[in-house]
Amino acid sequence: MDRITAMRVFAEVASSGSFSATAYKLDMSRAMVTRYVAEMEAWLQARLLQRTTRSVTLTDAGEQALRRCQQMLELATLVEEETDSGSDTLRGQLRLTTSMSFGHAHLASAIADFLALHPLLKVDMHVGDGALNLVDARIDLAIRISSEPDPLLIARPLAVCDSVLVASPAYLAMRGTPVHPDDLAAHECLSYANFGKSTWKLSHGKSVVSVGVTSRFSANEATVLLHAALAGGGIALQPTYLANAYLASGGLVALLPDWRPQPLTVYALYPSRQHLPANVRALLDFLVARFKTVPWLLRLA
Repeated sequence: MDRITAMRVFAEVASSGSFSATAYKLDMSRAMVTRYVAEMEAWLQARLLQRTTRSVTLTDAGEQALRRCQQMLELATLVEEETDSGSDTLRGQLRLTTSMSFGHAHLASAIADFLALHPLLKVDMHVGDGALNLVDARIDLAIRISSEPDPLLIARPLAVCDSVLVASPAYLAMRGTPVHPDDLAAHECLSYANFGKSTWKLSHGKSVVSVGVTSRFSANEATVLLHAALAGGGIALQPTYLANAYLASGGLVALLPDWRPQPLTVYALYPSRQHLPANVRALLDFLVARFKTVPWLLRLA
């Protein structure tokens, strides 16, 4: 039995909770997945998974085995990378997480270009804004936009992320155009549930104001609010990497141009500097170079 492959199959079943999903992800038959798990259990003389018609969960022995398997798989990956005939060839799989909006707007194309340079490398991207334990989720790199990154993680800045207040021409024709931050109180504001839901900070020179906004429509994802603004639903605070195209086409109008929303930073986050795999280091360096010249500076129509 190829025990490294068996451990990889077992770890993936434990992560996904599904034999079928594991078979699809690892490009093998479901019967082969079942066989590898059975051989793991025979090897360790213990039942590792509790199977029902609806779910697959770890037994106590399975939880202990999973921790050791993950450590051995990480070590196997390091050995492969460090003994690759002394070449610079990258191989293996990287697991990333990012927001849907940034993944769609910029990271997907960046990863496609990175993979074109490294044909033996694979990338699995988890898209979502929810908090993840990178170690438990086996995430190598998280790309997050924040003003205060998680202090428990190593944070490498990639770029500044500017935002802009926008609304559709139809909304402004119906409700009027605000000329001062105080005017926002009389408008429908579309707020981001995970950041600044009821207070928007705007600056003009050295002046900074915190504007309380009333929102009947909030969402945890920026592109949802973007499309609500395009539909005339109200005023949205949008990252320029999403808004620029619609500002250029006239689908959205930039508001209060003299008042700038609080800038954020695009960070690459990872658990530890120790034993950073070569493929993670290569991707970090690639993204730093990629976003050295920020491609989403505010462009007014």
